[in-house]
Amino acid sequence: MPRMARIAPRDHIFHILTRGNNRQDVFRDEIDYQKYLEILDRYKEKHRFKIYHYVLMKNHLVLGSQEKGGSLAEIMKGINFSYAQYYKRKYDHIGNFLAG
Repeated sequence: MPRMARIAPRDHIFHILTRGNNRQDVFRDEIDYQKYLEILDRYKEKHRFKIYHYVLMKNHLVLGSQEKGGSLAEIMKGINFSYAQYYKRKYDHIGNFLAG
């Protein structure tokens, strides 16, 4: 059964945590970190949200917030999907990688 959607009003600050499935490492090398930041920047422009602070760690990451623009759900879906596609291509990984 799918998880119920979280309530995420616009113009609020959110602490967001994303992990790999089964707590797998999300980043394996420096290029992975750089790629994630490129994707993050692309979605930041597209959905017009602000990042107040971020920390990229091997098996999860913490991001800031959004302002007027895309919903939190569509922002994180786009970022996680884009990075998961990159990761699968790079490491020939089969199955879902990022769990929200």
